[in-house]
Amino acid sequence: MAEDGVLDSLIIGAGPAGLTAALYLARFNRQIALVDGGASRAAWIPTTHNFPLFAEGIGGPEILARQRDNLAQYGVSPVRAIVSGLQRQPGHFVAILEGDSPIRQVRARRVLLATGSVDIEPNLPNLPDAVQRGLIRYCPICDGYEARGQKVGVFGHGARGLGEAIFVARSYTRDVSLLTLGEALSPEDEARAGEHGVRVITAPIEALEVEGERISAIRAGGQEHRFDTLYSALGLKTRSDLALSLGAEHDESGALIVNDHCRTTVPGLYAAGDVVRGLNQIVVAMGHAATAATDIHNHCELPTEDEPSGNPQG
Repeated sequence: MAEDGVLDSLIIGAGPAGLTAALYLARFNRQIALVDGGASRAAWIPTTHNFPLFAEGIGGPEILARQRDNLAQYGVSPVRAIVSGLQRQPGHFVAILEGDSPIRQVRARRVLLATGSVDIEPNLPNLPDAVQRGLIRYCPICDGYEARGQKVGVFGHGARGLGEAIFVARSYTRDVSLLTLGEALSPEDEARAGEHGVRVITAPIEALEVEGERISAIRAGGQEHRFDTLYSALGLKTRSDLALSLGAEHDESGALIVNDHCRTTVPGLYAAGDVVRGLNQIVVAMGHAATAATDIHNHCELPTEDEPSGNPQG
């Protein structure tokens, strides 16, 4: 800790992005704090084969555990708390932490948001958390290869749902159904689905059949539909509220817009991972984190006021 009690950086979020940023900054000999709200989306991943170096696949919980163990070698452990408020003051930020211990404040010259996002769960009978439980997958980029040639169902509607169903049909299997949960498709979207061989089921879901760690059958419109793999494409809730409260630029979904150094439009405020607009992948999140942490290190001695609108400073 600096003599004035102000950290070099506060990292909010301890998923793959936050843990990577903490590792880089610890190895840069920076004074940091890492806050973990305990809700990393990566923890929902049963197994991914899209993460380099693990040919046999690796689960999200193991990725996080290995990262935490690595970070512990440098004397850094995540602080379990929720950051309920973030204020910008001259020369530093003030974060309000709420957790098991009394509410306290942390001051840091720069803040990195690695707060991620959370999938919107499909409204299924008696199964409110199917995505979090791993009964429904949420990333065909990560594991669609394992579903090649299978019967695949995609929960979704509108451009996002149809787009993901077409992605699966083009990439992995020709047996794809789009389950719209009672939402109608436009005639144009119906035509697009037909062009790619995507079957559309618009009836609401009436009942489910769960076998082991997957939903094997769905009853909709009085008919039973059986699937090998199900995906949800209902969108995300981006955890960007802290940045939005400071006026950070964002897209229509709330995802933050950053420059090549992962700076937001708020001077001194960085963002990495799924909270940033772009491709939601672990390796991308880690790349964001490495970029942001290095820029934070290179500018620690400079006042944040020298970073107008988040533009690069050399």
